[in-house]
Amino acid sequence: MKSFDLTEYGDKRVVAVILAKNEEKTIGEAVEGAAGFVHEVVVMDGHSSDESVAIARSAGATVYTDSSQGKGAAIRQSMGLISADVVVFMDADGSHDPADIPKLALPVVRDETDLCVGSRFAGGSDELSTSVGQLIRTIGNISMNIAINKRWHTVLTDTLNGFRAVHRQAALSVKLKENYHTIEQEMVMKMLRHGYRVMNVPAHEYARKFGMSHINIWKEWPKFVWCVIINLIPKNSPKQFAGDI
Repeated sequence: MKSFDLTEYGDKRVVAVILAKNEEKTIGEAVEGAAGFVHEVVVMDGHSSDESVAIARSAGATVYTDSSQGKGAAIRQSMGLISADVVVFMDADGSHDPADIPKLALPVVRDETDLCVGSRFAGGSDELSTSVGQLIRTIGNISMNIAINKRWHTVLTDTLNGFRAVHRQAALSVKLKENYHTIEQEMVMKMLRHGYRVMNVPAHEYARKFGMSHINIWKEWPKFVWCVIINLIPKNSPKQFAGDI
């Protein structure tokens, strides 16, 4: 199993939060893989009906049950439950490589950015090229990137990838509200709105090893569009957190 010298993080505590629901075939591998690159692994379980919870605990994770409101709500809930300077969010389906965790976390630890998102357009994706639904996701992601880059004069290549690291207190300060997968783009936009720095690093996305994606793009795309619209509207929102890391 790959590992990492945690002293590279200095005195900063880095925690991986894995979002999971009925991922018994891959959750153990995800937890064990992440454990070599962070101080603690936390699993936010979406009321799994399989053995995901037992397997995650056996692999060494701290497990919490989410509020059943969606991925976004679980992400918000997790940041109130853990003690960490930097949080790395990743999925339990095997699509994210734990070895990429330091690439995401170190820029935040070193105060080079406040939010670091893994870019599938720079690192490649096995998930976004095999179906019409995935094509729509790709087009939507690119369109949202363009809108966000125009609004905040940035050069981001991926704003929707859930594999990301963020300064926990900064993320808490922007008052995230989305309950669904839309929290990923909301986080990017609200961080930018409040004056925080956002960057991308290449991160390859692998196809999930088992089962089907929990995203129903046909039902959820209006939520993504609406989330972008309401967050692109200019507002005066001064930066709330100025902590040094």
